[in-house]
Amino acid sequence: MGTTITRLIAGFTVMLATSIVAARADALPSWNDGPAKSAIIEFVQAVTDNTGSRYVPPERRIATFDNDGTLWVSHPFYAQLAFAMDRVRGLAPKHPEWKTQQPFKAILEGDREALSKLGEHDLAEIVMDTHAGMSPQQFEAIVQQWLETARHPRFHVRYTDLVYQPMIELLEYLRANGFKTFIVTGGGIEFVRTFAARSYGIQPWQVVGSSIKSKFELVDGKTQLLRLPKIDFINDGPGKAVGINSHIGLPPIAAFGNSDGDIEMLEYTDSGKGAHLAVMVHHDDAKREYTYGCDTKVGRLCKGVELAKQRGWQLISMKNDWARIFAFEK
Repeated sequence: MGTTITRLIAGFTVMLATSIVAARADALPSWNDGPAKSAIIEFVQAVTDNTGSRYVPPERRIATFDNDGTLWVSHPFYAQLAFAMDRVRGLAPKHPEWKTQQPFKAILEGDREALSKLGEHDLAEIVMDTHAGMSPQQFEAIVQQWLETARHPRFHVRYTDLVYQPMIELLEYLRANGFKTFIVTGGGIEFVRTFAARSYGIQPWQVVGSSIKSKFELVDGKTQLLRLPKIDFINDGPGKAVGINSHIGLPPIAAFGNSDGDIEMLEYTDSGKGAHLAVMVHHDDAKREYTYGCDTKVGRLCKGVELAKQRGWQLISMKNDWARIFAFEK
């Protein structure tokens, strides 16, 4: 009897160990085996092992993700810019002056050369003139309608169909291991909040982003917020570390970006005294997505590559590390 029980226990132990190994192997099925995938899994195992020296309690397991180019496609231009340009076209009949006024003239004429030269001031002007003058609820409804009807110029599918499947798996894997996941984006906070829960499983209060000012007012005895054409906060570059501190209150132990605008967020993570993971996604797959680095204004990754090498950050190759990029790939 004792021998039988011993064999049963041994068999159960083997089955349990096998199932754990299988679960770990299947945690990131859209990732190719390699140093990047191994580094992520090893990090998660280390910070969740309460017997190890790198253990991090659940309340401090914060992971932050940039959005554009990290969680979904950002080329040939950011989705929010595509939304803003569609808004310009839709609002143009009410603004005849836009026919001769830049940057609106370039949008209405489809002047790609002029559009490629737009600076931050131009983009801010477009956003302020197309995103303000309404309540947050009205803005959300407009964004939702656009997300359902707009199509990406290359892939001809909705922008929300262009989320990266490997990153969706990573988000789920981290949450299954006690992490709290946040988006920390240079994009508009209320724009991203519109689809974050549905696309990423990230709730609106877990989105940190750029914002325009709003004011509280009474209209016919009812309270509402009104979005104003004034910049409140730019959550990019150094602003990402500031935004994390203001909104989350704890530095992340894992941070994921794709551009030089994410460097400070990764440095903020890298500066932690305990275990940490800093990751840059490198767009190097022109066939399945895009290839770009120093040669673009949209998601420029130049300095970040060198820093990744110097500081031991993980540099994810979309071409080599991802078995598939989008869920609709066969």
